[in-house]
Amino acid sequence: MEATATARFMRVSPRKARLVVDLIRGKKISDARTILALANKAAAVTVKKVLDSAIANAGQTGVIDVGMLYVKSACVNQGASQKRFRPAPMGRAHKYKRRTSHITIVVDEA
Repeated sequence: MEATATARFMRVSPRKARLVVDLIRGKKISDARTILALANKAAAVTVKKVLDSAIANAGQTGVIDVGMLYVKSACVNQGASQKRFRPAPMGRAHKYKRRTSHITIVVDEA
């Protein structure tokens, strides 16, 4: 039986978060936690929290052995973008977007 955890509207670019999520897809939970702890990316902290939440959700059912879990699927989708302006030369303003991500991790028993 699988368990899911989702973090929505996280303030990290989806492109950057996908680099971290691709590292743990299909790995055992112990290996995935080690990879995230040693990853030199800011998104690794957020992904680790979502992974811990998925593990806790799996433990709540009582029928799943938490030691036998693996990351069945992990995906990052783009969330809403906040549109902002930044000062530019000669009194102008340039637009930029603050991108957000929806991170979903599904764990299952091997």
